[in-house]
Amino acid sequence: MSKIYPKSAGKASEPSMSTDLRGALAAVPLAETLWNDLTPIARRDFMSWIDSAKQPATRRRRIERIGSMLTAGKRRPCCYAMVPMNLYKALSANAKAKAQWRDLTPNERRDFIGWIDSAKQPETHQLRIEKVCMMLASGKRRP
Repeated sequence: MSKIYPKSAGKASEPSMSTDLRGALAAVPLAETLWNDLTPIARRDFMSWIDSAKQPATRRRRIERIGSMLTAGKRRPCCYAMVPMNLYKALSANAKAKAQWRDLTPNERRDFIGWIDSAKQPETHQLRIEKVCMMLASGKRRP
């Protein structure tokens, strides 16, 4: 039986894995082992990187690369802006904001994340996350 990290009811922060990614990891046992060793956030970043591909061919290439990236020691996709967990959760709770987030370019995402991360106080950080969700839900693409 495969030990690929399944989505469980208690782990809402990690999206379920696509069948094609599951198959690619199962085809390379070492990659599967390394995948299981990643943090849930790192796994989510890989899955988000794959899902952000606009073309099916790009998605396939990214999935094909996962095994070699993991076996080469990569623990995150290259040059991919990490989404703070509390932003990720807030986006999951707002369908319009989440849909707009998916349509953003990597640079636009980095702008939002940079603006959130530049907050010095935790309260400001949380307020910016809420504001980002409102901006995205209203169609804005920049903070």
